Amino acid sequence: MPAGERRRATSSGPPPSNVDAARRGSSRSSQQRPASTARSQQISLDMLEWADKVLAMDASVLATLRAVCGPKNENKLRLYLGDRDVPDPMSQDDAAFHECAVLIEAGTALHTSGRIT
Repeated sequence: MPAGERRRATSSGPPPSNVDAARRGSSRSSQQRPASTARSQQISLDMLEWADKVLAMDASVLATLRAVCGPKNENKLRLYLGDRDVPDPMSQDDAAFHECAVLIEAGTALHTSGRIT
C-alpha cells in the first residue's frame, strides 16, 4: 500500500482503526496486544447480580441497565466517564475511532487511579 493511503473497511471485518485501537492496548505499554476475541452479549439479571460494578458507555445504555437490574443492583451502575457519554464511532471515519479510543483510555486511567468510582 503506498505511503499515506488509508486502509478501507470491508464487510468481512471490523474497520482497521478498531483493530489498531485494540492492538494498541494501554498507552503505558509499548507491547502490541492481539485484538480481543470477546464478543458482546445481551446483559442478564444474573450477570448484573454477579458484577461488583457495571459501566455503561452512554446514558441510553445506562437507562436500559437500570430497567433490567431493578433497585437491588442499581448502586452498581455507572457511566464509564462519570458524567458524559463515550460517543459511538460506528460508521464513522478513523478519526472518530481514534477519539473514542482516547476517551476510553482516559477513562481507564481515571478508574484505575480512583478518580472515578
